[in-house]
Amino acid sequence: MQINNKKQEIVSIEDIQYSRFAIKTHVVSSEDDLMDVIQKYVPKNYEEGDMLFISEKMVACTQNRAIPIKDIKPRKLATLLSKFVMKTPSGIGLGMPETMEMAFRECGTARILFASFVSMLGKIIRKRGLFYKVAGEKARGIDGPCKNTLPPYNKYVVLIPNNPQKICQTISDKFNINATIIDCNDLGIDILGVSDNDTYDKELLCKILKDNPLGQSKEQTPMGIIRKFHEVQQRKAQ
Repeated sequence: MQINNKKQEIVSIEDIQYSRFAIKTHVVSSEDDLMDVIQKYVPKNYEEGDMLFISEKMVACTQNRAIPIKDIKPRKLATLLSKFVMKTPSGIGLGMPETMEMAFRECGTARILFASFVSMLGKIIRKRGLFYKVAGEKARGIDGPCKNTLPPYNKYVVLIPNNPQKICQTISDKFNINATIIDCNDLGIDILGVSDNDTYDKELLCKILKDNPLGQSKEQTPMGIIRKFHEVQQRKAQ
């Protein structure tokens, strides 16, 4: 396990300290089975009481939900609407024709058009973010390439994974491991699924992981471990 560059190992939430470790893997693709990837890298690093957190992008890639840009043929409406999307440093979002086209396919034409209309009204009253509130998490979770995206995914559009909550529960049942799937970048975080709400609820997970310890570039660490810091210290002392 490792601590990624410019990321802190320890965060303090409500007087409890948590260590966050990243797990480096090979470049995961649609040829990989998610459970096989977890079996290969996680059990040797996991200890009782830990929480495994997994990037939604890695899960989506194993579900064949990473699509080469060259294979996406945007409709004219997608090209038009993409011009009005605000770009951010963390990613292009729906600000390119190919990602907007996938939003149409994932969410339906009517919903995207209605979300665009509501967004236009929001700009008039200076209220941002209405497009994604209406379009929903499938649109919000679409990732386009940015300059630091790990190859070959710098030429892919990646969709939100299917059934993230079910996957977390499957991981828990199969490996006896607490697991969560997160959609995280340097601007914010969404918890898509979690197997054990009694140990780490979604609000707490957001606080622990809000600075994105997995990184946003070429770290090649799509999974990580949360461990209470005092437990780390006790084990080192033994």
